[in-house]
Amino acid sequence: MTEGAYLYILRCADGSYYIGTTRTELEIRIAQHNAGTFAGYTKSRRPVTPVFSQWFDRITDAIECERKLKK
Repeated sequence: MTEGAYLYILRCADGSYYIGTTRTELEIRIAQHNAGTFAGYTKSRRPVTPVFSQWFDRITDAIECERKLKK
């Protein structure tokens, strides 16, 4: 991996969606969501399923796209 990051969208068990970014491998991050590793939106809405992901060469671009999608 380089300095970049993934933007990803997950579908939660309750039908809602979660948008996030990660510098780690995408498969690892999704597994963390499904394991409830971190407190937050998806912890009570597991399991989650990936519906979209995109790699950005710069994390700032991934974060900018995430903010636009969340508006």
